[in-house]
Amino acid sequence: MQTNENHRKIMTLINQDLGLPSPPAIAVNILSIMRKDDFSMHDLAEVIAVDPSLSAKMLKVANSGIFACNGTISSINRAIAVLGTNIIKNIALSFVIAGELNSNGESGFDFEAFWRNSVTAAVSAELLLKRLDLKNEDLFVTALLQNIGMLVIAMTKGQEYGALIKEADNDALELLQLESDRYGYTHQQVGYALLQHWELPSAIFDPILYHHQPEKAPADCVEAATLLCFADRIATIHTTRGVGEKARLLQQQLQENYHLSKQQSLQLLDATAESSREMLAAFELDPQQLRPYSELLQEANAELGQLHLDNEQVLLEMKEAKDRAEKLTHELRDANSRLKELVYRDGLTGLYNHRYFQESLSNELARSIRYHSSLSLILFDIDHFKQVNDTYGHQAGDLVLMNLSRAVSSAVRPCDIISRYGGEEFAVILPETNLAGAKVFAARLRRCVEGVATLFDGQLIYVTISAGVTTFSTQTAGISKDKFIETADRGLYTSKQSGRNQVTVLELATSG
Repeated sequence: MQTNENHRKIMTLINQDLGLPSPPAIAVNILSIMRKDDFSMHDLAEVIAVDPSLSAKMLKVANSGIFACNGTISSINRAIAVLGTNIIKNIALSFVIAGELNSNGESGFDFEAFWRNSVTAAVSAELLLKRLDLKNEDLFVTALLQNIGMLVIAMTKGQEYGALIKEADNDALELLQLESDRYGYTHQQVGYALLQHWELPSAIFDPILYHHQPEKAPADCVEAATLLCFADRIATIHTTRGVGEKARLLQQQLQENYHLSKQQSLQLLDATAESSREMLAAFELDPQQLRPYSELLQEANAELGQLHLDNEQVLLEMKEAKDRAEKLTHELRDANSRLKELVYRDGLTGLYNHRYFQESLSNELARSIRYHSSLSLILFDIDHFKQVNDTYGHQAGDLVLMNLSRAVSSAVRPCDIISRYGGEEFAVILPETNLAGAKVFAARLRRCVEGVATLFDGQLIYVTISAGVTTFSTQTAGISKDKFIETADRGLYTSKQSGRNQVTVLELATSG
């Protein structure tokens, strides 16, 4: 279990790095009403009734197979009377939060797939409670939001986080390790921090901190965290392809952990699919190929029946093995590309490294000579960077380097090559760019960096850069690569000596 001090540091890091979003307004109203001493069910009904669309969705859920009662529920007041204020409050929060935290997909994260998996997990958790005859009115919303930390990270990190999810390949524990190594926190911790920040009841957010690792949970959270873990895994079985082996292991663990028979565990998996389709419709999500697990087994048996194998699970796994082999071929190709990329990338900033710069500059010089085109080079470094490290510490210095790299990366063209030349020094190769164009670009780059603020430990850190610029052209075709770099470096030195935060342009000398 995390120490209090370590936990506090991680929560601070999450707030600084992600900037947690504010809760939806209607969620704030619902929670405020529930905290009143003189709270009544009519108060809750009035808040929900303000949004007719929300009311309609909630009535659909209240009448679903998950929360079915005797008779049709036709009003929110009736739903509260039958199901209780806490369940209705949690259903309302589920719809409000799912509707608020969404995206048009620009981040590269599949938000619809995320919510499809989350809704299926919530249904699974509720069915587990019924199967085990347990009571936990918060489990539906807790299961729905257990992976919400992934969504928050994706909204900030975009494609970078998408690559991390792909690398984990549906292995939750592997994803936790990758997140911790890359960011210093996990999506479990982000989800906990977000829901605590929104002031939801602790019974909802406490188990989320351990839902992939229930064995690490404190005693009062073990049961809920374990149920969440199983619910998440059941949802993955239904919403992800190629999980036959995991399904077999999950069935065994359900039987061992909750003393279910093989038939009971299979019925639970089937019921999850059937009830999830109904719930997904309420959340206006496409169920896609969500089918009972027994149906998948039968389909595999029909397709591979000529093998006359008795074990239906083996048949499903064999069918999926073919898909995995094809997927592996593509992944190996992608892995080779990623490995090549890693060789040429700086670990801290994500920019190209010095080795890549040298190779690229040689290639671009040869291309410039071949096609009689201009090639410009900018060398720049951060002014008084040692002072930043001495004043705020090396962690702050690293954050400055990362923020500056992101800003500069967004300012260059797709054809330009930006590299970390060494320490706080950077290089930008500008193909097809003459001296006048390079001068304008360098000035814009200087102003861009000047406006970048780095927040560290509650303080804003601003830095400036000094730059040297030179251009290779047909008139200087005899100049060597080393002379090209040396000229730009001399311009950088001149900028430093002349007061910093400026750009010096030097023409290449054809002699000497």
